[in-house]
Amino acid sequence: MAEEPLDEEALARAWEEDLAKGESEEEKATEPALPRTHEAPLSLDYLLDVPLTISVRVGESRMLIKDLLQLGQGSVVELDKLAGEPMEVLINDQLVARGDVVLVNDKYGIRLTDIVSPIDRVKRL
Repeated sequence: MAEEPLDEEALARAWEEDLAKGESEEEKATEPALPRTHEAPLSLDYLLDVPLTISVRVGESRMLIKDLLQLGQGSVVELDKLAGEPMEVLINDQLVARGDVVLVNDKYGIRLTDIVSPIDRVKRL
């Protein structure tokens, strides 16, 4: 699946159009002319097309450079996760869930078993 480049100008135009739709002519006539610097857009639809990277962390390991240089085909690297332990689901490198690995039509998938609460996600920042 090819990722389309972000068209910042089109995004800015859509944002301004959403803002303009929310203002009626009556509101324009009765409101004092104030600078609009911190006003949120009325529609968040433009966020629905923002691409995110979803990854599953199988485990981690630390090793010395000399050990890394000795790795070859068939070498085994021991990870910190135990067999059967839930995998971590990351979105843009932020932990959002845990789950079990499953097979779906000969491809790997993950069945979510635990969603990290928004409060816990904020604490990890």
